[in-house]
Parts: sequence; C-alpha cells; structure tokens
Amino acid sequence: MLSSQLHLRQGAALSNFDTTVPEGSDLLREITKDPYVLDFTRLGSDHAERDLEDALVEHVVRFLQELGVGFAFVGRQYPLQVGGQEFRMDLLFYHLRLHRYVVVELKTVPAQPAHLGQLGFYTAVVDDKVRDPSRDDATLGILIAAGRDSEVVQYSLRGSTQPMAVSTYETLPPEMRALLPTDADLARVTHEVLDARG
Repeated sequence: MLSSQLHLRQGAALSNFDTTVPEGSDLLREITKDPYVLDFTRLGSDHAERDLEDALVEHVVRFLQELGVGFAFVGRQYPLQVGGQEFRMDLLFYHLRLHRYVVVELKTVPAQPAHLGQLGFYTAVVDDKVRDPSRDDATLGILIAAGRDSEVVQYSLRGSTQPMAVSTYETLPPEMRALLPTDADLARVTHEVLDARG
C-alpha cells in the first residue's frame, strides 16, 4: 500500500457525490481511487478497451483488491434490456458494506462528456431494473479512463443527478513492459523444457 501510494490515491477521483448523495458523500468518496494501479494486467500504454476488460476479468481477484474492501463481482458485459434494445455494461459490482450496485465503465481514451452520459444511463437503468429499492441504496457509477481534463469532468458531473466518479488508471510503463518476456519467448522456453524432458 505504501509503494502504490494508496494514501494519496484513496478518495482522489473527481465526483459529484456532494450534490447527488450529500448524506454519504464522504463514505462514497473513500471507495474511489485515482489512479487505479492496474500494472498486474501487464498491458502497455497501447491497448484496446476489450483488452483492458479481458485483463481485469482474468485477474478479477487482483482487480477486486485494487478496488478495495467490500466489492463483489457481479458480471461483465452485463446485459440491460431497455425498450426494444439490449445494452451491455463493461463491469457490474455490488458493494457489500454500502449496499449499492457499482457500474464500472472502462475507456482507453481520456474521459469525455459522452462517456459520463453513457455511464449515467447505465446507472439509472440498474437503479430501476436491477436494484431492490427496499434494501439497496442508489447505484454508483465509476468511469475509469486513460486520462481526464478536470474542468471538462467537473462540468459533465455537475449536470448529472446520478452519483458518479471519474478516475484514471495506470498500466506498466513502457520501460517495464520491454523487460517482460513475450508470448513467443514463453512458448519457446516451454518447448525447450518439454524437449529436455524427453
């Protein structure tokens, strides 16, 4: 936790919690981080959104540890039927201590107002169609993007009535990525070991 500077990252995501959930904004803020350190995915700086999602699901235990205590994984590409259309959210979690669903949208580009519109839509649909209002509090949305312009994000959050936060993520720096063996290297070593065994 010290090496990842958790004390500086905890609660650092930009959010609209003060206006959308004033009675619990401090607690909600504490479950967010900025940036999320996703170096365990072994992704470099150039990757597709699906690659990021695949890597997080493949390492779901490590991702849950990075999210923090209380998060439970519900599903990926979670389907939502609205009208005659089906929409799919990147990741859906449930926070056991806060009794809230948490929608996580991933973007491999800097956060844009349209991304927050999409996240707000998913959050509203989960509120109406998935959550049990007798025991679950309002759904929370977290956009984890490759970057953000704080002013753009603040304006985008101000116009929303859904509780949302915007954070960034970090993967392996290029110099560290270059030190890792490639898939071909690992396959070659495996074949050499198997050939040596006879």
